Amino acid sequence: MARPNKPIVVCHMPSHREFSCSDTHPCQIEILLSVEEYEVIRQIDYIGKSQQDTADLMGVSRTTIQALYASARKKTARFFVEGTHLRIEGGSYELCSRKMPCSTSQNRKGDTDMKIAVTYENGQVFQHFGHTEQFKVYVVEDGKIISSEVIDTNGQGHGALAGFLFNSDISVLICGGIGGGARNALAEAGIELYPGASGDADAQVASFLEGKLQYDPDTMCNHHSHEEGHSCGDHGCGSHGCH
Repeated sequence: MARPNKPIVVCHMPSHREFSCSDTHPCQIEILLSVEEYEVIRQIDYIGKSQQDTADLMGVSRTTIQALYASARKKTARFFVEGTHLRIEGGSYELCSRKMPCSTSQNRKGDTDMKIAVTYENGQVFQHFGHTEQFKVYVVEDGKIISSEVIDTNGQGHGALAGFLFNSDISVLICGGIGGGARNALAEAGIELYPGASGDADAQVASFLEGKLQYDPDTMCNHHSHEEGHSCGDHGCGSHGCH
């Protein structure tokens, strides 16, 4: 596959770069997945973007995305079937935070900034998306925060929060626990999700812009209702997630 003349824009570096065989089945060969191949898989298969949206985001043609996607899926299929060693490294790319917002080259209003929302309570990342009463919203330009504000959700439940964020032109959501229904709604709204985060909200956004955010993409809620006397904290939603 021919490489494009300019670096491909990558919006998120992999949190885990190496996957090995078990001790009882030593690896015979190693598969190398480039960072941009990883990013195409993340955008299309994990986030749910179309190939055209991914091409626009990564600053290349759709045919380039199709070639990267085909190559990446073949490699990951070999990894699953053959049970060999997989390593993510190399490629020809640049991080979008150095040049453009990490969600899209232009937001829905055609501006060159991005809005990041964080579930918010007392300066911290609130751990229950569906019960959050506030978001802290950060406006980012050229990879830097230029303003922020705390906005109230006005008591809206998790079913309406995705629409609330969409109408607020949010591109990225950082949160604690979140359930499957909310994940789907956010994906349909085109909002990138980074669940399983915790700690100081400002610090988490700064880490995100540096490509160092600690989060768990697999964070899910194992309980779908809260009986009286059982709060999110009682069930440990910071590690298991809530809807």
